[in-house]
Amino acid sequence: MIDALNMKTREALKNKKRIVVKIGTSSLSYPNGRMNFHSIEKLAYVLSALRHRGIKVILVTSGAIGVGAGRLGLTEKPHDLSRKQALAAVGQAELMRIYQKFFEEYNQIIAQVLLTKDVVNISSRNVHAKRTLNKLMDMEIIPIINENDTIATYEIEFGDNDSLSAIVASLVKAELLIMLSDIDGLYSADPRTESTGEIIHTVKEITPELERLATGSGSSFSTGGMVTKIAAAKMCLQEGIDCIITSGSDPAVIFELLEGKEIGTYFAVSKETIINHG
Repeated sequence: MIDALNMKTREALKNKKRIVVKIGTSSLSYPNGRMNFHSIEKLAYVLSALRHRGIKVILVTSGAIGVGAGRLGLTEKPHDLSRKQALAAVGQAELMRIYQKFFEEYNQIIAQVLLTKDVVNISSRNVHAKRTLNKLMDMEIIPIINENDTIATYEIEFGDNDSLSAIVASLVKAELLIMLSDIDGLYSADPRTESTGEIIHTVKEITPELERLATGSGSSFSTGGMVTKIAAAKMCLQEGIDCIITSGSDPAVIFELLEGKEIGTYFAVSKETIINHG
């Protein structure tokens, strides 16, 4: 049963006009690493529809290394840096070609933006990144962002695209970050191994106890997991940005979320957070 406070909180989602959507490798591909074209096509439809409604949208995508591995017939993610960078170079070109194909079907222009962590650490790059992303949205273009894995090293890599999506949301002062995952929210116990696990629909504060509920990634090509998603949600709350973690198996779930339906785990900015942030 949904309590009155939760209903009121979810109602606020109907008014979000600046949104970052992050989709992980596990939602873009099958467990064997092959691309899930049906899911990508549906994502292109959903984000194009939102843009045509006047909502400014940014997509943060994973998948370059996985796509590169699939293109070359590999079944496992390599461990050495140079090999991963080579796969990223192959995969990023292919990934954008696929996105371009599907977004064009809905008359939506997209733009590729590759970032490294120095966009946060170097003020001039921070300013230019903000200007570019905002200008693209003003031009009714959907930026598609990924980490620049081809050149990223330990010093300048984000490490996971959950963190990248939270940083992007902060850069453009988004109102909402939606993280599409291989699990439909944060559970009291891992539902893949514990039958007693129940989904936690609303979170207003990320406590150490809640952080301990996080689990690892579910795909051999994934770099994130619930741990990185909780960290990203925490970053968003600190910046006054709402965040939702939900299943990416059907990207049309975004429509339902923006209608205020109780789906996934909603990390809602509280009045106290806004006061402290402001």
